[in-house]
Amino acid sequence: MSLVDFLSPIDLEKIAPKKGYYSSHLGVKINVYTESFPDLEEIKPGIAIIGVMEDRNAVNNSGCALGPDYIRERLYELNEGAYTTNIVDLGNIRQGASITDTYFALKTVVSELVKMDILPVIIGGGQDLTYAQYLAYENLEQKVDVVVVDAQFDLDDDAYYETIETTSASYLNRIFLHEPNYLFNFSNLGYQTYFASQDSLRVMDKLYFDVHRLGELSGNIQATEPIIRNATMVSFDIGAIRSSDAVGNANATPNGLYGEEACQICRYAGFNDKLTSIGFYEFNPAYDNNGQTAMLLAQMIWYFIDGFYNRKKDFPLQPRSQYLIYKTSLKHDDHELVFVKSKKSDRWWMQVPYPSGGSKNERSHLVPCRYEDYNIAVSGEMPDLWWRTYQKLV
Repeated sequence: MSLVDFLSPIDLEKIAPKKGYYSSHLGVKINVYTESFPDLEEIKPGIAIIGVMEDRNAVNNSGCALGPDYIRERLYELNEGAYTTNIVDLGNIRQGASITDTYFALKTVVSELVKMDILPVIIGGGQDLTYAQYLAYENLEQKVDVVVVDAQFDLDDDAYYETIETTSASYLNRIFLHEPNYLFNFSNLGYQTYFASQDSLRVMDKLYFDVHRLGELSGNIQATEPIIRNATMVSFDIGAIRSSDAVGNANATPNGLYGEEACQICRYAGFNDKLTSIGFYEFNPAYDNNGQTAMLLAQMIWYFIDGFYNRKKDFPLQPRSQYLIYKTSLKHDDHELVFVKSKKSDRWWMQVPYPSGGSKNERSHLVPCRYEDYNIAVSGEMPDLWWRTYQKLV
Protein backbone atom coordinates (compact mmCIF):
# COMPACT_ATOMS: atom_id res chain seq x y z
CA MET A 1 0.00 0.00 0.00
CA SER A 2 1.42 3.38 -1.09
CA LEU A 3 1.14 6.65 0.85
CA VAL A 4 -0.59 8.21 -2.15
CA ASP A 5 -3.59 5.98 -1.37
CA PHE A 6 -4.21 7.99 1.82
CA LEU A 7 -3.60 11.52 0.52
CA SER A 8 -5.48 13.97 -1.69
CA PRO A 9 -3.69 16.62 -3.77
CA ILE A 10 -3.95 20.37 -3.15
CA ASP A 11 -5.74 22.80 -5.43
CA LEU A 12 -3.21 25.62 -5.46
CA GLU A 13 -5.51 27.93 -7.42
CA LYS A 14 -7.82 28.14 -4.40
CA ILE A 15 -5.15 29.25 -1.95
CA ALA A 16 -2.54 31.10 -4.05
CA PRO A 17 -2.68 34.95 -4.09
CA LYS A 18 -4.00 36.53 -7.28
CA LYS A 19 -0.62 38.05 -8.08
CA GLY A 20 1.17 34.78 -7.38
CA TYR A 21 4.13 34.19 -5.09
CA TYR A 22 7.45 36.01 -4.91
CA SER A 23 10.51 33.88 -5.61
CA SER A 24 11.41 33.97 -1.90
CA HIS A 25 8.00 32.73 -0.72
CA LEU A 26 7.58 29.24 0.72
CA GLY A 27 4.82 28.71 -1.84
CA VAL A 28 7.61 28.51 -4.42
CA LYS A 29 10.13 26.66 -2.25
CA ILE A 30 7.84 23.87 -1.03
CA ASN A 31 7.28 20.87 -3.31
CA VAL A 32 3.47 20.70 -3.31
CA TYR A 33 1.46 17.60 -4.25
CA THR A 34 -0.91 18.94 -6.90
CA GLU A 35 -0.95 16.33 -9.68
CA SER A 36 1.91 13.84 -9.41
CA PHE A 37 2.96 12.52 -6.00
CA PRO A 38 6.40 13.84 -4.95
CA ASP A 39 9.44 11.57 -4.90
CA LEU A 40 10.08 11.23 -1.17
CA GLU A 41 13.62 9.96 -1.73
CA GLU A 42 14.50 13.52 -2.79
CA ILE A 43 13.10 14.96 0.45
CA LYS A 44 14.87 12.99 3.16
CA PRO A 45 16.08 14.19 5.51
CA GLY A 46 13.44 16.91 5.44
CA ILE A 47 9.93 17.95 6.39
CA ALA A 48 6.54 16.79 5.09
CA ILE A 49 3.35 18.79 5.72
CA ILE A 50 0.16 16.75 6.09
CA GLY A 51 -3.35 18.12 6.44
CA VAL A 52 -6.03 16.05 8.20
CA MET A 53 -9.65 16.87 7.42
CA GLU A 54 -11.21 15.18 10.43
CA ASP A 55 -13.31 16.73 13.21
CA ARG A 56 -15.87 14.08 14.18
CA ASN A 57 -14.34 13.65 17.63
CA ALA A 58 -13.33 17.27 18.17
CA VAL A 59 -15.43 18.20 21.21
CA ASN A 60 -17.38 21.45 20.71
CA ASN A 61 -15.21 22.39 17.73
CA SER A 62 -16.93 21.08 14.62
CA GLY A 63 -15.40 22.72 11.56
CA CYS A 64 -11.72 22.29 12.43
CA ALA A 65 -11.50 19.71 9.61
CA LEU A 66 -11.46 22.66 7.19
CA GLY A 67 -8.36 24.20 8.74
CA PRO A 68 -5.44 22.83 6.66
CA ASP A 69 -5.86 24.93 3.51
CA TYR A 70 -6.41 28.14 5.49
CA ILE A 71 -3.09 27.54 7.25
CA ARG A 72 -1.37 26.76 3.94
CA GLU A 73 -2.69 29.97 2.41
CA ARG A 74 -0.85 32.01 5.05
CA LEU A 75 2.22 29.78 5.32
CA TYR A 76 2.97 29.84 1.61
CA GLU A 77 3.13 33.66 1.67
CA LEU A 78 5.94 33.71 4.24
CA ASN A 79 9.54 34.08 3.10
CA GLU A 80 12.15 31.36 3.33
CA GLY A 81 14.71 31.87 6.09
CA ALA A 82 18.51 31.99 5.79
CA TYR A 83 18.76 28.34 4.74
CA THR A 84 17.70 26.10 1.88
CA THR A 85 14.48 24.30 2.72
CA ASN A 86 13.72 20.75 1.70
CA ILE A 87 9.98 20.55 2.35
CA VAL A 88 7.17 18.66 0.69
CA ASP A 89 3.44 19.21 1.16
CA LEU A 90 1.74 15.85 0.74
CA GLY A 91 -1.82 17.20 0.70
CA ASN A 92 -4.71 16.12 2.90
CA ILE A 93 -5.93 12.97 4.58
CA ARG A 94 -9.70 13.10 4.09
CA GLN A 95 -12.28 11.66 6.45
CA GLY A 96 -12.45 7.90 6.33
CA ALA A 97 -15.69 5.94 6.38
CA SER A 98 -15.21 5.80 10.15
CA ILE A 99 -13.04 7.72 12.57
CA THR A 100 -10.81 4.67 13.00
CA ASP A 101 -10.13 4.72 9.25
CA THR A 102 -8.80 8.26 9.56
CA TYR A 103 -6.67 7.25 12.55
CA PHE A 104 -5.27 4.32 10.59
CA ALA A 105 -4.42 6.54 7.63
CA LEU A 106 -2.63 9.12 9.79
CA LYS A 107 -0.83 6.43 11.79
CA THR A 108 0.40 4.77 8.58
CA VAL A 109 1.54 7.98 6.91
CA VAL A 110 3.39 9.26 9.98
CA SER A 111 5.03 5.89 10.64
CA GLU A 112 6.29 5.54 7.07
CA LEU A 113 7.64 9.09 6.99
CA VAL A 114 9.48 8.66 10.29
CA LYS A 115 11.06 5.46 8.97
CA MET A 116 12.26 7.44 5.94
CA ASP A 117 13.83 10.17 8.12
CA ILE A 118 11.19 12.68 7.06
CA LEU A 119 9.57 14.72 9.82
CA PRO A 120 5.76 15.05 9.44
CA VAL A 121 4.12 18.37 10.37
CA ILE A 122 0.42 17.61 10.89
CA ILE A 123 -2.06 20.47 10.48
CA GLY A 124 -5.82 20.54 10.99
CA GLY A 125 -8.41 18.43 12.74
CA GLY A 126 -9.17 17.75 16.40
CA GLN A 127 -6.56 16.95 19.01
CA ASP A 128 -7.83 13.39 19.27
CA LEU A 129 -5.58 12.85 16.24
CA THR A 130 -2.68 12.93 18.73
CA TYR A 131 -3.62 9.33 19.51
CA ALA A 132 -3.10 8.31 15.87
CA GLN A 133 0.16 10.30 15.82
CA TYR A 134 1.29 8.33 18.88
CA LEU A 135 0.23 4.97 17.37
CA ALA A 136 2.64 5.62 14.49
CA TYR A 137 5.48 4.71 16.85
CA GLU A 138 4.05 1.34 17.83
CA ASN A 139 6.16 -0.68 15.41
CA LEU A 140 9.28 1.49 15.54
CA GLU A 141 10.64 -0.33 18.61
CA GLN A 142 11.44 2.72 20.67
CA LYS A 143 10.20 4.42 23.82
CA VAL A 144 8.28 7.62 23.15
CA ASP A 145 8.35 10.91 25.05
CA VAL A 146 5.18 12.92 24.38
CA VAL A 147 4.91 16.68 24.93
CA VAL A 148 1.46 18.27 24.74
CA VAL A 149 0.87 22.03 24.77
CA ASP A 150 -2.65 22.40 26.15
CA ALA A 151 -4.65 24.44 28.65
CA GLN A 152 -6.04 21.25 30.19
CA PHE A 153 -5.44 17.52 30.52
CA ASP A 154 -7.54 15.65 27.98
CA LEU A 155 -8.41 12.88 30.42
CA ASP A 156 -11.74 11.34 31.34
CA ASP A 157 -11.38 10.76 35.08
CA ASP A 158 -14.55 8.66 35.40
CA ALA A 159 -14.42 6.29 32.42
CA TYR A 160 -13.01 2.78 32.15
CA TYR A 161 -10.68 2.01 29.25
CA GLU A 162 -13.24 -0.21 27.51
CA THR A 163 -15.87 2.55 27.53
CA ILE A 164 -13.65 5.50 26.61
CA GLU A 165 -14.34 7.13 23.28
CA THR A 166 -11.24 8.62 21.72
CA THR A 167 -12.14 12.32 21.60
CA SER A 168 -10.21 15.55 21.87
CA ALA A 169 -11.18 15.58 25.56
CA SER A 170 -10.15 11.99 26.42
CA TYR A 171 -7.43 10.80 24.02
CA LEU A 172 -4.82 10.76 26.83
CA ASN A 173 -6.68 7.85 28.44
CA ARG A 174 -6.01 5.86 25.27
CA ILE A 175 -2.34 6.81 25.18
CA PHE A 176 -1.67 6.13 28.87
CA LEU A 177 -3.43 2.75 28.87
CA HIS A 178 -2.42 1.54 25.41
CA GLU A 179 -0.87 -1.92 25.18
CA PRO A 180 1.89 -2.55 24.40
CA ASN A 181 3.10 0.38 26.49
CA TYR A 182 5.90 2.28 24.76
CA LEU A 183 5.27 5.64 26.45
CA PHE A 184 8.28 6.63 28.56
CA ASN A 185 7.26 10.14 29.57
CA PHE A 186 4.42 12.61 29.16
CA SER A 187 4.79 16.36 29.64
CA ASN A 188 2.16 19.07 29.55
CA LEU A 189 3.02 22.72 28.96
CA GLY A 190 0.65 25.52 29.89
CA TYR A 191 -2.20 23.84 31.76
CA GLN A 192 -4.53 26.14 33.70
CA THR A 193 -5.39 24.84 37.16
CA TYR A 194 -9.11 25.67 37.05
CA PHE A 195 -9.39 23.40 33.97
CA ALA A 196 -7.58 20.50 35.71
CA SER A 197 -9.36 18.22 38.18
CA GLN A 198 -7.51 17.20 41.33
CA ASP A 199 -7.94 13.56 40.25
CA SER A 200 -6.08 14.21 37.00
CA LEU A 201 -3.32 16.06 38.87
CA ARG A 202 -2.93 13.07 41.18
CA VAL A 203 -2.67 10.77 38.15
CA MET A 204 0.12 12.91 36.70
CA ASP A 205 1.99 12.91 39.99
CA LYS A 206 1.54 9.17 40.54
CA LEU A 207 2.95 8.42 37.07
CA TYR A 208 5.85 10.86 37.59
CA PHE A 209 4.82 12.86 34.54
CA ASP A 210 5.94 16.47 34.05
CA VAL A 211 3.15 19.03 34.07
CA HIS A 212 3.73 22.78 34.06
CA ARG A 213 1.16 25.46 34.85
CA LEU A 214 0.72 28.48 32.63
CA GLY A 215 1.76 30.74 35.51
CA GLU A 216 5.02 28.80 35.88
CA LEU A 217 5.89 29.49 32.23
CA SER A 218 4.59 33.06 31.94
CA GLY A 219 7.58 35.36 31.38
CA ASN A 220 9.84 32.31 31.64
CA ILE A 221 9.22 30.51 28.35
CA GLN A 222 12.89 29.45 28.13
CA ALA A 223 12.10 26.96 30.91
CA THR A 224 10.24 24.89 28.29
CA GLU A 225 13.37 24.24 26.20
CA PRO A 226 14.78 21.18 28.05
CA ILE A 227 11.27 19.71 28.34
CA ILE A 228 10.70 20.06 24.59
CA ARG A 229 14.25 18.86 23.89
CA ASN A 230 13.28 15.52 25.41
CA ALA A 231 10.23 15.02 23.14
CA THR A 232 9.88 12.37 20.47
CA MET A 233 6.58 13.94 19.36
CA VAL A 234 4.72 17.19 20.11
CA SER A 235 0.99 17.91 20.01
CA PHE A 236 -0.04 21.59 20.09
CA ASP A 237 -3.65 22.54 20.87
CA ILE A 238 -4.28 26.03 19.50
CA GLY A 239 -6.62 26.50 22.49
CA ALA A 240 -3.51 26.79 24.69
CA ILE A 241 -3.05 30.30 23.24
CA ARG A 242 -5.12 33.17 24.65
CA SER A 243 -8.16 34.09 22.57
CA SER A 244 -6.90 37.63 21.90
CA ASP A 245 -4.01 36.10 19.94
CA ALA A 246 -5.78 33.01 18.55
CA VAL A 247 -9.54 33.37 18.33
CA GLY A 248 -9.93 30.62 15.70
CA ASN A 249 -11.10 27.92 18.10
CA ALA A 250 -14.59 27.31 19.44
CA ASN A 251 -13.05 26.50 22.85
CA ALA A 252 -10.80 29.57 23.02
CA THR A 253 -10.44 31.15 26.47
CA PRO A 254 -9.16 34.55 27.70
CA ASN A 255 -5.96 33.24 29.31
CA GLY A 256 -3.17 31.28 27.72
CA LEU A 257 0.18 31.60 25.99
CA TYR A 258 0.98 34.72 24.01
CA GLY A 259 1.51 34.29 20.29
CA GLU A 260 5.24 35.01 20.53
CA GLU A 261 5.56 32.42 23.31
CA ALA A 262 3.88 29.83 21.10
CA CYS A 263 6.34 30.67 18.32
CA GLN A 264 9.29 30.27 20.71
CA ILE A 265 8.01 26.86 21.82
CA CYS A 266 7.80 25.82 18.16
CA ARG A 267 11.34 27.00 17.53
CA TYR A 268 12.55 24.94 20.49
CA ALA A 269 10.69 21.95 19.00
CA GLY A 270 12.44 22.47 15.68
CA PHE A 271 15.83 22.57 17.44
CA ASN A 272 15.18 19.18 19.05
CA ASP A 273 17.33 16.58 17.27
CA LYS A 274 15.22 13.83 18.85
CA LEU A 275 11.82 15.10 17.63
CA THR A 276 10.34 13.12 14.74
CA SER A 277 6.76 14.49 14.44
CA ILE A 278 4.66 17.49 15.45
CA GLY A 279 0.94 18.21 15.17
CA PHE A 280 -1.04 21.48 15.30
CA TYR A 281 -4.67 20.82 16.17
CA GLU A 282 -8.07 22.40 16.88
CA PHE A 283 -7.80 25.42 14.53
CA ASN A 284 -11.31 26.31 13.33
CA PRO A 285 -11.53 28.83 10.46
CA ALA A 286 -15.22 29.50 11.21
CA TYR A 287 -14.16 31.53 14.27
CA ASP A 288 -11.04 33.14 12.78
CA ASN A 289 -11.55 36.88 12.30
CA ASN A 290 -9.43 38.25 9.44
CA GLY A 291 -7.39 35.05 9.31
CA GLN A 292 -5.43 36.07 12.43
CA THR A 293 -5.17 32.57 13.91
CA ALA A 294 -4.25 31.02 10.56
CA MET A 295 -1.45 33.59 10.28
CA LEU A 296 -0.23 32.83 13.80
CA LEU A 297 -0.20 29.10 13.04
CA ALA A 298 1.71 29.78 9.82
CA GLN A 299 4.27 31.76 11.82
CA MET A 300 4.51 28.99 14.42
CA ILE A 301 5.24 26.48 11.64
CA TRP A 302 7.76 28.94 10.15
CA TYR A 303 9.57 29.10 13.50
CA PHE A 304 9.52 25.31 13.72
CA ILE A 305 11.11 25.12 10.26
CA ASP A 306 13.67 27.74 11.29
CA GLY A 307 14.59 25.65 14.34
CA PHE A 308 14.77 22.47 12.25
CA TYR A 309 17.31 24.01 9.86
CA ASN A 310 19.39 25.33 12.76
CA ARG A 311 19.67 22.04 14.65
CA LYS A 312 22.97 21.64 16.51
CA LYS A 313 23.17 17.85 16.25
CA ASP A 314 24.79 17.75 19.66
CA PHE A 315 23.06 14.91 21.50
CA PRO A 316 25.65 13.69 24.04
CA LEU A 317 28.19 12.24 24.09
CA GLN A 318 29.22 12.01 20.46
CA PRO A 319 32.03 12.94 20.19
CA ARG A 320 32.93 13.08 23.87
CA SER A 321 35.49 15.86 23.28
CA GLN A 322 32.65 18.29 22.51
CA TYR A 323 31.21 18.05 26.04
CA LEU A 324 32.15 19.11 29.54
CA ILE A 325 31.44 16.73 32.43
CA TYR A 326 30.49 18.10 35.86
CA LYS A 327 30.14 15.97 38.98
CA THR A 328 28.47 16.99 42.24
CA SER A 329 27.72 15.30 45.58
CA LEU A 330 24.58 15.59 47.68
CA LYS A 331 24.57 16.82 51.30
CA HIS A 332 23.15 13.73 52.97
CA ASP A 333 24.11 11.05 50.48
CA ASP A 334 27.21 9.48 49.00
CA HIS A 335 25.51 9.53 45.61
CA GLU A 336 27.23 11.52 42.87
CA LEU A 337 25.25 13.42 40.22
CA VAL A 338 26.77 13.81 36.77
CA PHE A 339 25.93 16.64 34.36
CA VAL A 340 26.92 17.07 30.73
CA LYS A 341 27.25 20.42 28.94
CA SER A 342 27.62 20.87 25.18
CA LYS A 343 30.47 23.16 24.13
CA LYS A 344 28.61 23.80 20.89
CA SER A 345 25.23 24.97 22.23
CA ASP A 346 25.76 25.43 26.01
CA ARG A 347 22.82 23.07 26.60
CA TRP A 348 22.79 20.78 29.65
CA TRP A 349 21.90 17.13 30.28
CA MET A 350 21.81 15.12 33.48
CA GLN A 351 22.83 11.47 33.83
CA VAL A 352 20.35 9.27 35.68
CA PRO A 353 21.71 5.75 36.33
CA TYR A 354 19.63 2.77 35.38
CA PRO A 355 18.59 0.62 38.34
CA SER A 356 20.41 -2.71 38.55
CA GLY A 357 19.48 -4.72 35.47
CA GLY A 358 17.53 -1.82 33.96
CA SER A 359 19.50 -1.65 30.72
CA LYS A 360 21.85 -4.15 29.13
CA ASN A 361 23.58 -1.63 26.86
CA GLU A 362 23.81 1.59 28.88
CA ARG A 363 24.70 2.46 32.45
CA SER A 364 22.76 5.73 32.58
CA HIS A 365 19.95 7.65 30.93
CA LEU A 366 20.60 11.19 29.70
CA VAL A 367 17.77 13.64 30.30
CA PRO A 368 17.82 17.30 29.14
CA CYS A 369 17.95 19.74 32.02
CA ARG A 370 18.54 23.38 32.90
CA TYR A 371 21.57 25.09 34.36
CA GLU A 372 19.34 25.68 37.40
CA ASP A 373 19.19 21.90 37.96
CA TYR A 374 22.96 21.84 38.10
CA ASN A 375 22.96 24.70 40.64
CA ILE A 376 20.44 22.79 42.80
CA ALA A 377 22.77 19.78 42.79
CA VAL A 378 25.79 21.98 43.59
CA SER A 379 23.91 23.24 46.65
CA GLY A 380 23.65 19.62 47.78
CA GLU A 381 19.99 19.03 46.96
CA MET A 382 18.45 16.43 44.65
CA PRO A 383 16.81 17.98 41.55
CA ASP A 384 13.19 16.92 41.21
CA LEU A 385 13.83 16.04 37.56
CA TRP A 386 16.45 13.43 38.60
CA TRP A 387 14.05 11.73 41.01
CA ARG A 388 11.10 11.65 38.59
CA THR A 389 13.29 10.27 35.80
CA TYR A 390 14.79 7.58 38.07
CA GLN A 391 11.33 6.42 39.13
CA LYS A 392 10.37 5.88 35.47
CA LEU A 393 13.51 3.79 34.95
CA VAL A 394 12.72 1.46 37.85
